[in-house]
Amino acid sequence: MPVTTRTVRVVLVDDQESFRSAARLVVGMTDGFELVAEAESGEEATEVVASTLPDLVLMDINLPGIDGLEATRRILGAHDSVQVIVISTYEAAEYEIRALKAGAVGFIPKSDFDPETLLRMWGATTQT
Repeated sequence: MPVTTRTVRVVLVDDQESFRSAARLVVGMTDGFELVAEAESGEEATEVVASTLPDLVLMDINLPGIDGLEATRRILGAHDSVQVIVISTYEAAEYEIRALKAGAVGFIPKSDFDPETLLRMWGATTQT
């Protein structure tokens, strides 16, 4: 399992409070990760990322206003040090390629989101 050498600052973007609550717990239980902000829409996500400059954004696809894929494009276009992992209820087979084309470094189905998966995905993105 990858070990982080510094705290990974995370922004969580999801329009459902129930998932944000669960994701807060996952991030809080993951060694070396700290939740620094949350957003409920794509537009809010771009503003929050600009003001907090996190290391990682956990981005839902289905958001009010601009969707998570467009928000990912905008965030990465403005902040090249930020990484985005898309987390969605949509099937990976259908949306993983779209997420990667938008610039995300990975895709996690919400049903698989746990500390081990977060660590594994982050480790895979930072070993370049």
